[in-house]
Amino acid sequence: MKKVCLFFALLISASVFSQKKFDTVKSEKLGADRRITIGLPASYETSPSKKYPVLYLLDGDYLFDPFSGALTYGIYWDDLPEMIIIGIHQNHDGERYDDSTIDQNQGLPFEKGAEFFEFIGAELVPYIEKQYRTAPFKIIAGHDITASFINFFLYKEIPLFNGYICLSPELAPKMEIRIPEKFAKVKEPFFYYLSAADGDITKIKEPIEKLAGNIKIANNPLVNLKYDVFKNSTHYSEVLYSIPNALYHIFEVYKPINSVEFKDKIAVLQSGYANYLENKYNTMSEVLGVDIPVRINDFKVVENLILKRNAYEELEKMAEIANVDYPLAMLGEYELGLMYEKRGDPKRASKRYQNASQMQPIGELTRDMMYEKIDEMNTLAKNSK
Repeated sequence: MKKVCLFFALLISASVFSQKKFDTVKSEKLGADRRITIGLPASYETSPSKKYPVLYLLDGDYLFDPFSGALTYGIYWDDLPEMIIIGIHQNHDGERYDDSTIDQNQGLPFEKGAEFFEFIGAELVPYIEKQYRTAPFKIIAGHDITASFINFFLYKEIPLFNGYICLSPELAPKMEIRIPEKFAKVKEPFFYYLSAADGDITKIKEPIEKLAGNIKIANNPLVNLKYDVFKNSTHYSEVLYSIPNALYHIFEVYKPINSVEFKDKIAVLQSGYANYLENKYNTMSEVLGVDIPVRINDFKVVENLILKRNAYEELEKMAEIANVDYPLAMLGEYELGLMYEKRGDPKRASKRYQNASQMQPIGELTRDMMYEKIDEMNTLAKNSK
């Protein structure tokens, strides 16, 4: 089944990532040019005002395609947002080892490693942000030594990236202590994904386990940690298990409301259902840099619960949400009509349904439906006199 899903993802990748191209970044820090692969979403050309989160991949030579495939599949089902992918090439003459050079005593980038660190922060990221429409939300990922290397960006007073995907990292000295100390102090949301294989050697696994444990002890609710250990996997095969888990972890709030979210997070509320919906999409925008209108299916899920719980006053908030995201559609006026109807005020309900009938249909809401509601409310109003 997993092979079928992977095949399907690769099959549709051309349509989801319409542009895959190569570029060369001239670097004063490295004293050489560095080749990169760029993946632009299918909507990039047709949505000229849209901005996209960016995923930077160290070891882009072999991580680009599996990340692209996982994103393709998630985007197809609207579980993951469209993103710009930047793969950094590092496979030339041991380049990845030179790029990851550290001082073993200090546990910090050293010589060529320090140059590569500066290249990413001072040259590559500004270059991409100048050339493309990027949202503020940035993720960086790597595998083994490069997975360790990306953590150095966390050492900065203001970390450059918002999300970190560390696949079986060969952690630098003191890293299992320094990262939790940093996370204990952060005041903005961070996403941290950490994975290992049960086939990893002890030298790799033990520091990873200490790191995960220390992050949990730091217990900062702003740090969204997920730690996976995959059974029956190797240092290399665990990458394919990790990638979708990492992406779905970071973009958990982006997914449409499913049965688990509804049961565990919405249905347990005593009130504030409309606020939950608003906060979900505000988080997408403010934290992830993803601006999309509230999905109609999500809207209906919350509306149905409001009706079931007789929380009719919340329909006014639902109308506010609808008027922001769908100002030309009849959804907002319909919600107000529904509120007045449920409150037993058919005259006001009829007026709102009349307003809705002059606006654009949306979802299951049509003009014929509004006309039927108007007739129904007018009849109720006459009978109540």
